[in-house]
Amino acid sequence: MNYQARENDRSLPLPITQAANSIAWQFSQQQPTSQKAEQVRLNTLAVCAVRDYLEMMGVPVNWNECDSWNPFMRACVDAADLEVSGLGRLECRAIATDASTCYVPPEVWEDRIGYVVVRLDEVEKQVCILGFVQQVTQEQLTVNQLRSPEDLLSHLQDLSAITSLSFANANPPTSTVNLRQWFQNTFEPGWQTVVSLLNPTEHNLTFSFRKTEELNTNEVDRPENFVRRAKLIDLGMQLAGHAVALVMELRPASEQKTDLIVQVHPTGRETFLPPSLQLIVLDESGSVFLEAKARRADNYIQLQFSGTTGERFSVKVALGDVGITEHFII
Repeated sequence: MNYQARENDRSLPLPITQAANSIAWQFSQQQPTSQKAEQVRLNTLAVCAVRDYLEMMGVPVNWNECDSWNPFMRACVDAADLEVSGLGRLECRAIATDASTCYVPPEVWEDRIGYVVVRLDEVEKQVCILGFVQQVTQEQLTVNQLRSPEDLLSHLQDLSAITSLSFANANPPTSTVNLRQWFQNTFEPGWQTVVSLLNPTEHNLTFSFRKTEELNTNEVDRPENFVRRAKLIDLGMQLAGHAVALVMELRPASEQKTDLIVQVHPTGRETFLPPSLQLIVLDESGSVFLEAKARRADNYIQLQFSGTTGERFSVKVALGDVGITEHFII
C-alpha cells in the first residue's frame, strides 16, 4: 500500500520553528535516559505545532498549565497535552513521515477533549496537522480514522457553545500578541499609546514618565523605528485606588533580533507603584527569565532583554497571590 498517496489532502503543513526546536531540546536534556529524552522531544514538538495552529486560528490556549510543560510530570508520564482555555486538554501526538499509525499511551485515554495527530518531517523542517479524533480506547490509532483539522475547530466551537464561550474573537484576552506586527502599526485591542494611557495632563505622571525616559530610554539613543505601546493591567487594585500600566517598547537590533524594554507604571493619580509589585519575564517553557520587584517609592520598574524572530515569552505582573500574564511572540 502506498500510504503517502492516501494521506488526506485536508492536512495542514506548518514550519517547525527554531523556537519549538529549542524548547524541545531543552526539555529533552532534563530526562534521565536517551529513550525518555526522545519521547519528550517529540511530544514537545507536537504540542508546539498544535499550539501554533490553534493560535493562528484565534483559539486561546494555555500551554504553561499542562503536564507536558511541567518538569515533574514530563519525567513521570508520557503526556503531550495542550490546554484549550476554558474547555480542557487536547492530546497532541507525533508520528514519523512514513508511519500510518499513531501510538497513544493508555495513561492519556481520559481527561482529554480530543486527540490531535501531527506528522513530523525534520528533514524538511515541517510539521503537518493530520487531524483528530474525540476519543481513544486503544493504543494504536490509524491515520485513516482521523477527522480533518477543520473538524477539530468545529469540535472546539461546539464545546465552547456548551460552556458559553466563543472563539469568534480573533484576539481573545489570553491570545498571543504578535510583536512583529507592531512594526506595521497593527496592534491588538487594549494596547494603547503610552501618552493616552498614562495621561500626561496629570503632573505627577508626566514627571514620573519623564524620569523613566531620562534614566533608561534616552531619546538620543532610541532608533527612529522604535515602537511603544501600553496596556492597563487590572489586578483588582482599582478598589484601593490603584491601577498599573504595562509598557512594551521594541527596538529592531538586526533582521532577526529585537531589543525589548518592559516597564510597569502607576496610572491615575498614583505617583508610586504598590510595594512588592512584581514584573516577571517567563521564557517559552514557563521558567522565570528575568524579574523585578517594586520597592517603596518606586515610580516604575523595568526589565530589558533581546529576542529572535519566532521566539515566545510571557510577561507577568503580580501582586501577592494575584497575577496577570500576557503572552508574546516576536
